Amino acid sequence: METSSTISITEKDLEIYREKGYWISPKLISDERIEKLRQAHERIWRGEIDGDGYTRNGLVNLPDDPLKLRKLDNGWWINDEIRDIVTDPLIGQLAADLMETDEVRLWHDQVLYKPGLADQVSDIGNVGWHQDFGYWQCSSTTNMVTVWLALQDTDLNNGGMMSIAGSHKWGLIPESNTFFDTNLASLKNRYATEGKEWIEEPCILKAGQASFHHALTFHGSGPNQTNDPRLSVVAHLMSKGTAFRTGVQWHPNVTHLGPRPYDGQLFANDYFPVLYKR
Repeated sequence: METSSTISITEKDLEIYREKGYWISPKLISDERIEKLRQAHERIWRGEIDGDGYTRNGLVNLPDDPLKLRKLDNGWWINDEIRDIVTDPLIGQLAADLMETDEVRLWHDQVLYKPGLADQVSDIGNVGWHQDFGYWQCSSTTNMVTVWLALQDTDLNNGGMMSIAGSHKWGLIPESNTFFDTNLASLKNRYATEGKEWIEEPCILKAGQASFHHALTFHGSGPNQTNDPRLSVVAHLMSKGTAFRTGVQWHPNVTHLGPRPYDGQLFANDYFPVLYKR
């Protein structure tokens, strides 16, 4: 794996993460690796599969509208390049230091393709303001982190991610699982209630950089107003001891615990590989 082994989390980095709920990494991978991951995107959307794996929802299905966001969960099951990056030990170590844990496992990954709108006006490719943990309430802890890796220079012009600084301190907001609600203004009015300071900060990334954000940090993204797609790979990671909570919220990952999952059962089998362990 061609990540840089010289990168580490400093006390200043940890302070930023604790205060803002996210941290922007230096460049983690080489230009050659970025190109391979871009090619992996192309192969995935063509329906090519490495080995005898499969996706959770069967074969890749492209959206009915070419301007819609493409999202594939668990790309690591079917693509070797995706597997290598979302299970990379350096990314695991950086996440471990930010989460202050001794072990990091993969919760699941996402392969995201945001088409370019060019001069068209549409919110169809937006990602709504949401908390990742709004979808993960079956997990016993909110100490989880998302690693959003850019495969090209990314800013607001091509639909880069925006984070709400400090929003991880608000706790879980009810019904914050609004990834697919493209009306950013409406969601802001809903979540920016009294006593919550709404500070939008763009995550400006060079190709190969990543944003690490807390599972409770609100984030979203606007339109890609360029001619080229915005490509990214996302690793959702969990801290040591993350277990299943029954009776809260269903998530597809629960099915990977076996036919009769039980309260307190660890998400710790082959579906949730270890990236890093001290």
